[in-house]
Formats: sequence, structure tokens, C-alpha cells
Amino acid sequence: MRDDEPDCVELDLSGLKCPLPVLRTRKALRTLDAGRTLVVTCTDPLAMIDIPNLVREEGAHLGAAERCGDRVRFRITSSAKPPHS
Repeated sequence: MRDDEPDCVELDLSGLKCPLPVLRTRKALRTLDAGRTLVVTCTDPLAMIDIPNLVREEGAHLGAAERCGDRVRFRITSSAKPPHS
């Protein structure tokens, strides 16, 4: 996963347990302009379920999800804000 793009924001949520990774990812995603990329790193095993669901709810795009040992990294591209934000 390449994270050296100028519009890429990294969020390291290692060590946090559910529901904190989802809540902090939602907050970060809602502050980004459309088209910006958010790379989230988590150690919570439930993140593989929760983060993709959050991305779908927020109307964003999940470009990649990969596991590296005990860490999971998600590459999310923000889109126009959903009506409920």
C-alpha cells in the first residue's frame, strides 16, 4: 500500500479496541475533503468487519484492506459528504 501521496492522511489506531477504531475513523473521514485518502492502521480483530461497514455507510470507497501480522491497514478514499453528516 503506497502512502506517500500528498492527499494521504495516516491514522494509527493500534492498541484501541472496539468501538474506538470505528469512531475515530468516522471522525477523521468526515473532516476530509472529497477525494482525499485516509490510511487507517488497527490491531483490533473486529476492524476487518467494522471499518468496511463504516466506509459503506459513509459513502466512501475502500481501496484496499491488508493484514500485516497483527495489524490491519485500510486505504479509504473520501467522497461527498452523506446527507446524515
